[in-house]
Amino acid sequence: MNTAKLALAISMFLVLILLETLLPLFRDRQQRLRHGARNIGIMVINTILLSLLFSTAYALVYVYSAEREFGLFYHLPAPLFVRVAILMLIFDAWMYVWHRMNHEIPFLWRFHRMHHTDPQMDVTTALRFHPLELIFSSTLRVGWIILLGMRPFDILLYETIMLPIIYFHHSNFYLPAKMDRWLRAVIVTPWMHWVHHSDIKKETNSNYGTIFSWWDRLGRTFRLRSDPRTIRYGLDNVQSPHWQTIWGMLKTPFVSRFD
Repeated sequence: MNTAKLALAISMFLVLILLETLLPLFRDRQQRLRHGARNIGIMVINTILLSLLFSTAYALVYVYSAEREFGLFYHLPAPLFVRVAILMLIFDAWMYVWHRMNHEIPFLWRFHRMHHTDPQMDVTTALRFHPLELIFSSTLRVGWIILLGMRPFDILLYETIMLPIIYFHHSNFYLPAKMDRWLRAVIVTPWMHWVHHSDIKKETNSNYGTIFSWWDRLGRTFRLRSDPRTIRYGLDNVQSPHWQTIWGMLKTPFVSRFD
């Protein structure tokens, strides 16, 4: 299952790079290779760090829950596919809440804002998260695994579905409006997430969904732009190229103002 997750994620990533090249939303992209390499560099740092900190912890938690059958869904009298479907919905709802918290709680925003400092969003932006933000979310995930009784299969299935979708909705591939409208009846789409990366605060604070789009409708945080090519990405006060370097990105949470 882990191999399938990686193969699907990498395949989707490469397909979207090709589509961004052939059918881009914004055509005036410069230094795409350098931009992508820096975002991928952040991903490599995060992968190594999270593996060192959490691989053993997750394994111990899964064993603990299984041996004691501790967790809500160990005791749910329902077929496996129903249990897994409910778990996916609950966990995706949590992802919506967590993302919204990262925007509304100033301490968390200091770390999450690194993701929003990208002035040229594309599929590699989906890899651009501060290590401490991921440490916070991974720590909370341990609690959800215990509370819900999630198994390795559940997390792998969620991530297998999630990764291609977050690559898709971060991409610079121009999806026709009609097709996007059909898709966003269920999943978060590029037209939604382009708005989320706008430099206008009320748009940045919208469209928090990860997989399913209906959480934003229920939470009244759904927002669209009639013409996405009028969106300007990034944050107003982060203009210097220094903040686009790997070192600059890592420093982002620890400065009060950007020069």
